[in-house]
Amino acid sequence: METSNIIDKVVVITGASSGIGESTAKLVASQGARVVLGARRQNRIDAVVKEISASGGKAIGFSTDVTKRSEVEALIQRAVNSFGRVDVLLNNAGIMPIAPIEALKVDEWDRQIDVNIKGLLYGVAAVVPHMQKQKSGHIINITSVFGIKVFAPGATVYCATKAAGRALTEGLRMELHSHNIRCTMISPGAVGTELPESSSEEATRRNLREFYKMAIPANSIARAIAYAIEQPADVEIDEVVIRPTAQDF
Repeated sequence: METSNIIDKVVVITGASSGIGESTAKLVASQGARVVLGARRQNRIDAVVKEISASGGKAIGFSTDVTKRSEVEALIQRAVNSFGRVDVLLNNAGIMPIAPIEALKVDEWDRQIDVNIKGLLYGVAAVVPHMQKQKSGHIINITSVFGIKVFAPGATVYCATKAAGRALTEGLRMELHSHNIRCTMISPGAVGTELPESSSEEATRRNLREFYKMAIPANSIARAIAYAIEQPADVEIDEVVIRPTAQDF
């Protein structure tokens, strides 16, 4: 694989302690990127950083809760302090505590909005000034096939947050391309991550476990992210939708 456009790029990843974030960090680090990892679980971040470093890669990590703007700003600033710039922000942190609307889990609705929408926007707010100064950059947002098609009952609020992510990514593309900042949305289907376990309803978790038996590995998404990053600066991969072959929606 041609890696010349990934070597030495500084890639900041949220939700980097597991799943798509962890897989992407390992993949792009193996291709020469310098990775900066953020997630809530410091012990998991430390383990991923240690594994990447042991393989000869360059990685640092910091405890980061994307619902707290100051922590997202600190993550980006630490990347700049350590490596001098930020070339790519992967807004990967997300939660999926799905449940029927009639269950009225308003606290979970709030949490999804805080993580899946506001967390993404906090990343954008923190990184855009640096990318404008550099006159280059790349913002990659993990959305979902559930942002394309509504899955109900159960996932109505989650689908709404992911549809918002799609709208935000397209709007960012239109507003930021004049600054030479690329924007990409990656929309996965069923992927083998911790996401299905975030529902507080046991019946929902059981159904999701059954559905996710078809799941493809997180590295499937990491390869698509690397593909978007490695394109020449004048080429922007705007959207990639990735499903298991067996998935019908």
